[in-house]
Amino acid sequence: MYILGMKNKKECCCNKKKVRSESEIKNLVTRLNRIEGQVKGIRGMVENAAYCTDILIQVSAVNAALNAFSKTLLANHIKTCVATDIRAGKDEVIDDLVTTLQKLMK
Repeated sequence: MYILGMKNKKECCCNKKKVRSESEIKNLVTRLNRIEGQVKGIRGMVENAAYCTDILIQVSAVNAALNAFSKTLLANHIKTCVATDIRAGKDEVIDDLVTTLQKLMK
């Protein structure tokens, strides 16, 4: 997982890596690009003195898009990483998943 805003984009915030298919990467990056565009649009709305409720509606759309992104990523994680580790007898992955879910549900 990469930390946004780092000077060296190659730095990772953890030691684990995930091999993703080209189609999964393309899907996730496409979603993130769309979200980035929405956020830039919101910034433009603020700069152009758009009405508060119009901005809030766009913020809500970004939140929904991020939630959909998270659900997709979580589903892929469970179907691949978690399932593989459980099959390999690495039950500690369950504790990691519970911790992740608790953080997501804050």
